[in-house]
Amino acid sequence: MKRITLLITLIVCTTQVGFSQSIDKVKLDSYFKALEDDNRFMGSVAVSQDGKLVYTKAVGFSDVETKTKATENTKYKIGSISKTFTAVLVFKAIEENRLGLTETIGKYFPSIQHADKITISQLLGHRSGIFNYTNNPENMKLKSKKHTEKELLDVIAKGGSDFEPDSKVSYSNSNYILLTFILQKVYNKSISVLLKEKITTPLVLKSTYFSKPIDVTDNESNSYNFNGSWIKDSETDMSVALGAGAIVSKPTDLLKFADALFNGKLISMKSLELMKTIRDGYGIGLFPIPFYDKKGYGHTGGIDKFTSVFGYFPEGKVAYALTSNGSSYNNNAISIALLSSVYNKPYDVPVFYAAEDLGKYLGVYSSTSFPLKITITKNEKTLVGQASGQSAIALEATEKDKFRFEPANLVLEFLPLESKMILKQGAGVFTLSKE
Repeated sequence: MKRITLLITLIVCTTQVGFSQSIDKVKLDSYFKALEDDNRFMGSVAVSQDGKLVYTKAVGFSDVETKTKATENTKYKIGSISKTFTAVLVFKAIEENRLGLTETIGKYFPSIQHADKITISQLLGHRSGIFNYTNNPENMKLKSKKHTEKELLDVIAKGGSDFEPDSKVSYSNSNYILLTFILQKVYNKSISVLLKEKITTPLVLKSTYFSKPIDVTDNESNSYNFNGSWIKDSETDMSVALGAGAIVSKPTDLLKFADALFNGKLISMKSLELMKTIRDGYGIGLFPIPFYDKKGYGHTGGIDKFTSVFGYFPEGKVAYALTSNGSSYNNNAISIALLSSVYNKPYDVPVFYAAEDLGKYLGVYSSTSFPLKITITKNEKTLVGQASGQSAIALEATEKDKFRFEPANLVLEFLPLESKMILKQGAGVFTLSKE
């Protein structure tokens, strides 16, 4: 249940952005064909304006093994976008006088450190200080194992507290696991039933529900990592993710959900304003999504190799959503392309460089100034990098002797004649030599 950072602030300025009279669907189709042809992205996207669907596209396979092509009806796990749904359910409980924002959680979870100080509001806004249990590698080894409420609560309680409640903000899946348990207690119903009764049935979201073991015969997709070819990933059990990241959906359902939420059809406008109130970069179940002079709100998600994002821009009532079951590309770049098409801003259809003679790059690279060794191998026509103790990643050739892994903002530049490699990530630049 990862929060994937969305950086549409790449181009923040005061320039006014107008709506496109009509989206250039041909250009967007070319954009996604380029990603699909080079195995950069498998998934589905959708865009709406004023509640009307204006673009949708699905590329890649929902199931690589059977070569089942993705369609507009393919369903994907949406990871942490589930938190937005959970936050809506909490506000519904508040509006029904079942919960209070300033209510503390001591009566529900006396084993949690500072439970007598932590409020519902602090759980919602990631200000509780409760340790994020998914940050512990030992916990995530158990992700495919079914957990009871007691087992998961014990794991969270054991993690303790990272800071005094409300003293700062820190993203924690533990917060929304606890909110799930609270909702189930106050309603005496499962979170899956609450989602159905209070959100998906009223909005007729037939493809949105809490996940179960993946069933590809029911238009559900497996998730994949690209390492020269698409490799199926393992599956997280729903009991580990719950309201923090266990929902399945598709882009067109997410657009309907966004339109309903931001137009007062799910919770009151007063509750919505609280969700939209940004404090230290966080709202409640929402994050800011700026694009030029436009101010949007949404959430990102990631679980196993599924990634997702949805956003809503109140001005013009523009909504967009992306769900993916495999990506070696930067989803933020795809978000920018979709929004650029809506707002009539320039963007490029990607062109991918085909590297030749990968053998000259292979080897183990190290440096006294860099803590890890980098092993470079190849898988057919794809260069693969692996830092000591980390997973292997497929590298994209961008030009002669240069490769990148865009999701981590990583660039590798090789100097074959000198048997060296320059690694760039963020502000860091390191020169490594081949052993």
